[in-house]
Amino acid sequence: MKIFGRARHRPSTDWRLATDRAFTLIGDGRYEDAGELLTRAADMEPWLSESWFNLALLHKFRHDWEQARTAGLRAVALLERAAGAPDWWNVGIAATALQDWPLARRAWQAYGLKVPTDASDAGATGEPTGMELGSAALRLSPEGESEVVWGRRLDPARIAVQSIPLPSSGRRWGEVVLHDGVPHGERTLNGTGRPTAFPVFDEIELWAPSPVPTWVVLLEAATEADREALERLAADAGFAAEDWSSSVRLLCRSCSESRMPSDEGDGTAPRHDPHDHSEPGQPGPLGHMTAGGPGQVWIPERECGLAAPASLVRGLLDSWVADSPDTREWRDLEEVC
Repeated sequence: MKIFGRARHRPSTDWRLATDRAFTLIGDGRYEDAGELLTRAADMEPWLSESWFNLALLHKFRHDWEQARTAGLRAVALLERAAGAPDWWNVGIAATALQDWPLARRAWQAYGLKVPTDASDAGATGEPTGMELGSAALRLSPEGESEVVWGRRLDPARIAVQSIPLPSSGRRWGEVVLHDGVPHGERTLNGTGRPTAFPVFDEIELWAPSPVPTWVVLLEAATEADREALERLAADAGFAAEDWSSSVRLLCRSCSESRMPSDEGDGTAPRHDPHDHSEPGQPGPLGHMTAGGPGQVWIPERECGLAAPASLVRGLLDSWVADSPDTREWRDLEEVC
């Protein structure tokens, strides 16, 4: 085979050495130095799709989406296989970051995904919506004090956050986050049938912010049903409430990136497991008491996250109390993000 009039062959030793060194530097966060080496490698072997794939990958790490798109397109132009190449996935991420929807659609289709073509399945801006990718877990701040939350996949590169993230994450309920394509870990839920595994994707960057602030409030909820009533009330209003006293677990990185059971489901699975590095009934990562699940005593005092506008949040809490004043109370409401 000849590409650009030159016979294709295995990359040279110098190319391999430069590339290997570049990825070592990437692992150390030295992106500028890595970029020099990968640019040199591309000059050595410009007919190799791997040369441009590596540069596109580096630009993705740097969030330089214009350069990632340019290098990615050069990589896919040199591909020898028709579909399924990760080069196309990187092009899709870059195109999504730039809101280049025609290219994003082309990338997902070239990768082998079914993308609806009906006009009713496209957003007002032509976004590739309607792909029905379901739910997934999202790791916020994967390089720092990471947190895994739940969300709804809008397309192969974006998730709308449906959990209420902790204030330390700097993220809000309802935000849309650009995420990487390779999952790191799984979370399993017990539904009515067999446990279902969901991938955990790593955040790349915030794609669209949410105008809805995050609040923390202390509840006195006599029973789980009282707590669940607030969650339903918030959901019916179009917003969210989450009992952080039950939903937050402290995990080490290796556990977080493995296959982990979730606290959510049908209630048959224990909330605590050997990978959970907080102790039941002891102060958890927020300084509250973790409780709930089979064999555990319900603790009425709950630390709850709320995602709602300032004009609505107190009314929601007051309505919740008014429905059962003998079993419900709230105090210490504070906006935290």
